Amino acid sequence: MSTSTESVFTESPERQELRRQVAKLAGKYGRDWFTEKARAGEKTTELWLEIGRAGYLGINIPEEYGGGGGGIGDIAAVCEELAAQGCPLLLMVVSPAICGTIISRYGTDEQKQRWLPGIADGTGTMAFAITEPDAGTNSHNITTTARRDGDGWVLTGRKIWISGIDEADHVLVVARTEDARTGKLKPCLFVVPTDAEGFEARPIPMEIVSPEKQFQVFIDDVRLPADALVGDEDGGLVQLFAGLNPERIMAASFSTGLARFALAKAAAYAKERTVFKDPIGAHQAIAHPLAQSHIEIELARLMTQKAAALYDAGDDMAAGEAANMAKYAAAEAACDAADRAVQTHGGNGISQEYGMAGLLVATRAGRIAPVSREMILNFVAMHSLGLPKSY
Repeated sequence: MSTSTESVFTESPERQELRRQVAKLAGKYGRDWFTEKARAGEKTTELWLEIGRAGYLGINIPEEYGGGGGGIGDIAAVCEELAAQGCPLLLMVVSPAICGTIISRYGTDEQKQRWLPGIADGTGTMAFAITEPDAGTNSHNITTTARRDGDGWVLTGRKIWISGIDEADHVLVVARTEDARTGKLKPCLFVVPTDAEGFEARPIPMEIVSPEKQFQVFIDDVRLPADALVGDEDGGLVQLFAGLNPERIMAASFSTGLARFALAKAAAYAKERTVFKDPIGAHQAIAHPLAQSHIEIELARLMTQKAAALYDAGDDMAAGEAANMAKYAAAEAACDAADRAVQTHGGNGISQEYGMAGLLVATRAGRIAPVSREMILNFVAMHSLGLPKSY
């Protein structure tokens, strides 16, 4: 049985059309609009709600709960095309991809009816909280604790680097039950209202130019009803990784979108800027680094598509390996593309007018979050190569 190269190495016509339509929608806003909102301390709610109304925000949510019934590859495509138009929306990684996926997989029908329609249309954005100040990359050391109290729960703990708390009505919090403080992590997932008594969020001052803020969160005896628990309290890491593999795939698409934006700006500038009679793009010192970035971006995009296809096919183990590789490759490609874009612009590259320098910080974040490049290398060394665990 033969398979055409078109079906193997290119996305479906439907996916390609989705990309075109998202790019068209985001192009109405563009990088200047996005940056102006960020610098003014304003939000990009207008764009968020429009992609929700168009059906793109919830494209991976089941149709019976207001979504498009697609897969992680579809929502990743939306994320990438928004970033490629200069409008990277970090909460896309969090609300529809992590929270939407976990609730779709493990929520009760009542929970799905309650949360998913708002996630899909953008009116019920949900944040995600796993990272803690003392645990860092080692999620096994999280200390946020859930204890039973009558028919409900009481949560206590701290979280850090939590995106978009000020834009979300609820946050999906990763905790451990009181009797699981020692031994291996058995995470439990709780939907917590951001206006709950005992819940406090403090913004973290950031250098990055983004409308989406980062927060430190304090959870002080927050009382929750029984149905705040999503999934089985003994479900363990399986439930958590239902959201973390999509997180890595989305982070990869976020990075490749930013990389494409930076490269497009650099290539356009290199065609127009003339020094010593010819456009600077005619010189190999400019052309070759940009060509190298194009190659690196396309390789990262291909691995991202592979990871999404494996995940949507239900092969979680293979998807985990591919998602980590995709996230690593995409972050590296984005950092290099932004650096080369700044260099191509020369002095203009560090001016606000051309908007290149801000990409250096934005793309650099991809090497750190949601999982560091070093931990991905640890994962590949141990799981892909069979080397001894180093940590």
